[in-house]
Amino acid sequence: MKCGSLLQKLIMTFIIILTIVLVLLAWMLSIWFRMTYFGEKRTEFEQNGEYISKVIKMYNTEKGDIEFDKLQAIVDMASVGADADIIVSDKAGSIYVYSKIKNNKTVDFYNIEVEDKSNISEKNMKILNSGKPVEYINENFTYIYPVIENNQFQGYVIMTTPLAIISKQLHRIYFIVWISALVAMLFASAVLSLVSKKILINPLAEINNVAKKFASGEVNRRVNIESKDEIGELASSFNIMAESLEKVENNRRDFISNVSHELRSPITSIKGFIAGIIDGVIPKDKEGYYLERVYSEIKRLTRLINDLLDLSTIESGKLKFNIKKININELIRLCIINNEQNIKEKEITLKVELQKEKYYVNADEDKTMQVITNLLDNAIKYCGNSGMIKISTYHKGSKVFVQIYNNGPKIGDEEIRHIWDRFYKSDKSRTNKVSTGLGLPIVRMILMQQGEEVWVKNNPHIGVTFTFSLTKYKNSKNR
Repeated sequence: MKCGSLLQKLIMTFIIILTIVLVLLAWMLSIWFRMTYFGEKRTEFEQNGEYISKVIKMYNTEKGDIEFDKLQAIVDMASVGADADIIVSDKAGSIYVYSKIKNNKTVDFYNIEVEDKSNISEKNMKILNSGKPVEYINENFTYIYPVIENNQFQGYVIMTTPLAIISKQLHRIYFIVWISALVAMLFASAVLSLVSKKILINPLAEINNVAKKFASGEVNRRVNIESKDEIGELASSFNIMAESLEKVENNRRDFISNVSHELRSPITSIKGFIAGIIDGVIPKDKEGYYLERVYSEIKRLTRLINDLLDLSTIESGKLKFNIKKININELIRLCIINNEQNIKEKEITLKVELQKEKYYVNADEDKTMQVITNLLDNAIKYCGNSGMIKISTYHKGSKVFVQIYNNGPKIGDEEIRHIWDRFYKSDKSRTNKVSTGLGLPIVRMILMQQGEEVWVKNNPHIGVTFTFSLTKYKNSKNR
């Protein structure tokens, strides 16, 4: 067992609590046994005193030698039975009979240390005269029983037992009580150790071992604990956390792989073109063409880096939003003008259906323009030559909705769940050098940071529609 381990602390705490409980219990039992023993001794003395008192009354009426011998025998028998010295005195305090047997031996009275051979205190005498017994405890347990005849006090019977004899018998009981308490404590500690190790320590050790292996990179490790208690719940929560971290780790690896691929592709192209020009492999009349290709790859690399920086800034929560009153329709017109060349090159038919001339919303102007631009770029990319794009706005309640439709191919059910993932492209061969695979994730993150939503839906016949929401501007207050 490790020093300071949970099992050790648990057992030590249990032992301390159990020791306190057992000590208190043993102490109370000791007191109870002592009181019970003295109570039984008192009852025995009372019965002996009552019997001897009756015999004395009979002796006082007959006054015969034989009767005295009988009285002496009765006193001796009572003395042996009660393990006590017995003295019988008259009301004047004169002793006329006493027990002569002690420890099965005949002894002389004057060699016996009796609590009271002669006088009894005035206070106790008054109690005896009233017919009540008297008892007191110092070095001996002394019980004095009054002899009452015809309602007259005639004498008393003194019964004395040394406390050493009583203590000896009580010590046996105390020994049994304390030994039983000690055995119970050791047994309970052993049982607690075994049970705790099985239901608490071993499961926690398993969780700890799996956690260490998980930290070392074995993210597929899981805890196999099926108990229905709090430890089972902890194991279940650990497995849920492990699955989440495994997913994060896999996403991180995929992200690094995708970034590496996306960066390597344009860098390789740039390196190859420039090397060809430097080595003279490319003819002088073709250098201009290949420099344009290099410039195109540099722009692609710049877009990718900018998108990565934007996404990182948004996810870290460091992106600041300047929420103000803007005309969303004007932003849509401006984005269309910026993409006019791309639209003309693919001979795309563009339809714009704005419900009102001006639609004011509370939003960040630059970020909202980036959202519209990314969605419009996506529509142009998948629309195909001579295709059709439709941009429309409408409101419902406190929200203004912007829809961007393209009549390109529908998105498959499997793909529609991943289009918001970073670097995801429906073009599995990644031959498209325009897209970075980060446009849609950036759109979603920007809108989510502003408390808005975006979703995609396949049209019944052909085409795909992207819709996002903005909060309608009210009165003259900015959100």
